[in-house]
Amino acid sequence: MSEQVAPPPPAPQAEQAGQPEPVAPAAAPEQPEKPKGGGAKKALGIIGAIVAFLVIAALKFGAASAIGNFLNPDETAEAKAGDCIAELPEVTGTEEQSVSDAKVVKCTSTEAVYNVVGRVEDQTEAQAKTGKACEQYIKEGDDGYVFYNIAPGGKGYLLCLTKKA
Repeated sequence: MSEQVAPPPPAPQAEQAGQPEPVAPAAAPEQPEKPKGGGAKKALGIIGAIVAFLVIAALKFGAASAIGNFLNPDETAEAKAGDCIAELPEVTGTEEQSVSDAKVVKCTSTEAVYNVVGRVEDQTEAQAKTGKACEQYIKEGDDGYVFYNIAPGGKGYLLCLTKKA
């Protein structure tokens, strides 16, 4: 079987002399065919960029820290004087303990154990460990505690706490 191409049909003749022959409309220019799956490729590219960003962030800030912050955000980040904090690990003297589940609770809650009596911003980890910034907030005779969430080498906040009466 062979393919054949037929010439276009002749244009109709004008019925009256002196009338111009009708002109066939010009064919619209062909649009290039859009590649199929272009949207899917673009979406995969965006997802790939996001995954790459998360991997870089995990490597830079520590995978455990990045995942931990995503899954368990800092629930004390917005705490201020007058708020209350739920139970924290017991510390004595100059002992320090890591806390992963500190949270702000209503002061009328039975979970409320500490009063936030002050908040200090822009502290380094070394400054927070001394606790000097909280001296102005803790009255003599009160059991005072310092709670902070500061990345090594960075700055952050510290909360000045007293045991709830």
